[in-house]
Amino acid sequence: MRIGPHRLKNNLMLAPMAGVTDRPFRQLCRRMGAGLVVSEMLSSNPRVWKSVKSMQRMDHTGEEGIRSVQIAGADPELMAQAAQFNVGNGAQIIDINMGCPAKKVNKKLAGSALLQFPKLVESIVRAVVDAVDVPVTLKIRTGWNTENRNGAEIARIAEQNGIQSLAVHGRTRACMYRGNAEYDTIKAIKQAVSIPVIANGDINSPEKARTVLEYTGADGIMIGRGAQGNPWIFKQIQHFLETGENLPSPSLSEQHAVLHEHVSNVHAFYGDIMGVRIARKHVGWYLAEHDKENQFRRTFNGLEQAELQLEALDDYFQSLLIRDKRQISPAA
Repeated sequence: MRIGPHRLKNNLMLAPMAGVTDRPFRQLCRRMGAGLVVSEMLSSNPRVWKSVKSMQRMDHTGEEGIRSVQIAGADPELMAQAAQFNVGNGAQIIDINMGCPAKKVNKKLAGSALLQFPKLVESIVRAVVDAVDVPVTLKIRTGWNTENRNGAEIARIAEQNGIQSLAVHGRTRACMYRGNAEYDTIKAIKQAVSIPVIANGDINSPEKARTVLEYTGADGIMIGRGAQGNPWIFKQIQHFLETGENLPSPSLSEQHAVLHEHVSNVHAFYGDIMGVRIARKHVGWYLAEHDKENQFRRTFNGLEQAELQLEALDDYFQSLLIRDKRQISPAA
């Protein structure tokens, strides 16, 4: 799959997620097989670019692979300036956010709120495409609400104004993340345009990935929540698509090694105070299947020092390994 001059190693992408797809997580998912990883969305308001949060979101130090940076806003001129600024900071692809359903974003007419205003969509897309010499992509939802699924109209506007790839989440803004993603609209969008279309929403297994690709005819898939605590999903899907066979689940030792590395990188990236806080949600996602009663999570969330978090994880996985050994009968 290609986006402009960039050839991706596969058609599996990590969705941009605020507060999740920071540099440590992007690097991990890329190593685990994602063909493209997209940064957390950055505001087009230049007054916030020097804030600690924005500076961290702009930090791509040492990253390998194609750098795709998502920007959000509702003013065409500011969006164009934001695109230029981020290209100057190393972005190789600019992605426009018209999919975020969050109220604090939508109240500024950004994110998925823009789907109500096709002419404004056109103005923003044209301004950004004209402002930079790198590929511009777009992420949308199927529409503003279930009565107004205008995704195909938005897709045609995008294609006509230079967008080179389109990711579509299979819900409207009104749906938020409730219910199940629907793929009929994504299929219709794929049939309406000739640019690459990426299917997104509720893809959480290799089998689901294949089903969505076959049903929609999409050129690729984008995974968001399905990768939280499960970065292995990319190589599992790739293997399944290539062979029709499932890779074994990662061993406890591999899960431990990846989680330890991830948490260590979060500590290093954010510092001990913020790193400790941010690590908590990732650990919760990783251990959802092991710690179903949240006993360990409650203990972990009370730890205030980075080294204590890592020690607790080491001890917890050691206990899991001992438990599993005891469950294997001598006869086995």
